[in-house]
Amino acid sequence: MTKAQQEKKLEEAKDILAAIGMPPKQQNTRTALVLLAMFDLRPDQEWAEVSSNTLGITECMDWMAAYYPDIPKGTKDPSRYAPNSRESVRKESVHQLIDAGILVKNSDAPGRATNDKNNRYHPSQLAIRALMTYGTSTWQESLDEFHAEWEKLTELWAAERSIHRVPVRLPDGREVELSPGEHSELIGTVVERFASQFTPGGTVVYLGDTGSKWIVNELEYLAELGVVVDAHGKMPDVVIHYTERDWLVLVEAVTSTGPVNGLRVAQLKKLFEGARPGLVFVTAFQTKRKFRQFAADIAWETEVWVAEEETHMVHFNGERFLGPYDDTHE
Repeated sequence: MTKAQQEKKLEEAKDILAAIGMPPKQQNTRTALVLLAMFDLRPDQEWAEVSSNTLGITECMDWMAAYYPDIPKGTKDPSRYAPNSRESVRKESVHQLIDAGILVKNSDAPGRATNDKNNRYHPSQLAIRALMTYGTSTWQESLDEFHAEWEKLTELWAAERSIHRVPVRLPDGREVELSPGEHSELIGTVVERFASQFTPGGTVVYLGDTGSKWIVNELEYLAELGVVVDAHGKMPDVVIHYTERDWLVLVEAVTSTGPVNGLRVAQLKKLFEGARPGLVFVTAFQTKRKFRQFAADIAWETEVWVAEEETHMVHFNGERFLGPYDDTHE
């Protein structure tokens, strides 16, 4: 049981995880070792020799330390994972292998509680049949047979994320989709309800997203307004060109991070320092309760919009109703 044999089997296990369609985070050493343990495959064995090993999490970790001691697993004792790694093994490797159809949980007693010390896991028969052919001419055929019953986890999770994406209709009628989540829902509300109420006829020239850097980024349009987008600058969540008044309305949607405070105003002024239109700074909240949480931090000469009171705004200065404060844009 040499180190070279251990490393070779580990790389083969990672290759299998990728082929089966495990997410990138599960194509790692820990999950590969779990796979080897559950299929009871030791470094000097061939994949045709895989079998069903029924193990609990601690037993699985003991098996890894016994048969793959030269694969680094920790700092104090590199040959084994620390006892407090049990949850990582269970939540970040075993659970995903179950979701992918590779492992089965408690086939003898499916009703056991999550924290029951008697929880046990073992490979599915379909997975055993597939892995036995790894490295042979029938591996792809076996893989196809497996995927006929179990969709790749990467594709399944991508489909679920797509189902829960947040549709947003832009003022010009185009529809885009944002990543699922509370923040995206608030951004969508800003685009569909704030914009129609306070910037009618405006153009959304930038729209950020939590899942990717941006969904709308009208670079040429912004350049015509004198704005050169800094790839390293933190853009606001929504930028609307209110064409009727020639204002750039910069909106931050607040669900967890802070509002437009004094520091953020300075950052945005620097980011949009070449802009021809006047700048209007808006913090958007979903509820009055969330607004009250951040009220003390909001900068003067900025605006606040609360979605549950969508026809009104709070003005942190009494000089004018929603407008830039640069004298040249009065």
